[in-house]
Amino acid sequence: MAMQTEQLARLLRAEGLQVSQVATNAPYRPAWVGRVPGLRALSRFIPYLWAVWRLAGKVDLIHLMANSGWSWQLFSAPVLWLAPLRRCPVIVNYRGGEAQVYFARSWNRVKPSLNRAALIVVPSGYLSAVFNSYGQPTRIIPNIVDQSVFKPAHDTSVSARPFTLVITRNLEPIYGIETALRALAEVLQTAPATRMRIAGSGPQESELRGLASTLGVDGAVEFTGRLDRPGIARLYAEADAMLNPTTVDNMPNSVIEALACGVPVISTEVGGVPYIVQDEHTALLVPADDPAAMASAILRLQNDVAMRNHLSAQGLVQVAQYAWPAVRERWLAAYYEVAGREPEAVV
Repeated sequence: MAMQTEQLARLLRAEGLQVSQVATNAPYRPAWVGRVPGLRALSRFIPYLWAVWRLAGKVDLIHLMANSGWSWQLFSAPVLWLAPLRRCPVIVNYRGGEAQVYFARSWNRVKPSLNRAALIVVPSGYLSAVFNSYGQPTRIIPNIVDQSVFKPAHDTSVSARPFTLVITRNLEPIYGIETALRALAEVLQTAPATRMRIAGSGPQESELRGLASTLGVDGAVEFTGRLDRPGIARLYAEADAMLNPTTVDNMPNSVIEALACGVPVISTEVGGVPYIVQDEHTALLVPADDPAAMASAILRLQNDVAMRNHLSAQGLVQVAQYAWPAVRERWLAAYYEVAGREPEAVV
């Protein structure tokens, strides 16, 4: 979500809009506050509320990037109660892939705040369907892919290196990287030269490195750490396929960025993924938590050049709708509608 926020802010500024950003994770001041539970939360929460209150009196509208769980209650709901007090409309841009589970247990707490939004925008048909199941209308405006960074640039030395898989997700349990490692272990029995590169960081890193060693695949796996956007684009340029083994998802940027680079995608068929790719047309889809199915899809792509080329070509066609020229008018129309005029300043 942070990368989409930064990208949208940069693009809006290029359109001549004034954009202010309010961080929810500002540095602790003084630094020792970050070591005190409870106090550290307050040290961020109170300045955050003050920044929202101050800016709400200066801007035409607030574009609120919202997520599920505690993030909604702590950083989103308060904005929806504060901003109207300063007659500042709020567009809720809800992006939580776990919305279905969260709403099932918390809708009665979420709904009163949502009612105060001028407009609710979601990036996928999947999230729109979740909201619709609670009688809440939404508008779909998809994530944006930066085609100046993510574009076909396949490594011309492809024939000189082994078949390479890449994963570009955080190292957290919900993203299912354990499944990918187990799939690789099966693949190596048939195609021992296969390699995997995992770009990301997170609390599971030590556990995943340990699992790779236990499975005997550590020699075939590289943990690159977190990469910036150009670094991810270079990773895709050296890849033969991208894996998205997640157990929950909305509209994953990693998938649309891989498509924009012409890299074939193998993904689990969870959440919003089937809303953005079609099995055997723009990606290969497999069940979540199924290493055997993922291994089978990997081997299929290794052995079927025609399928790799088909997925690459169709993926490039599919991703065109997520480029800024296609998304730009939808956001500007939403801002104009909510502000009642052409907006000059957005937060």
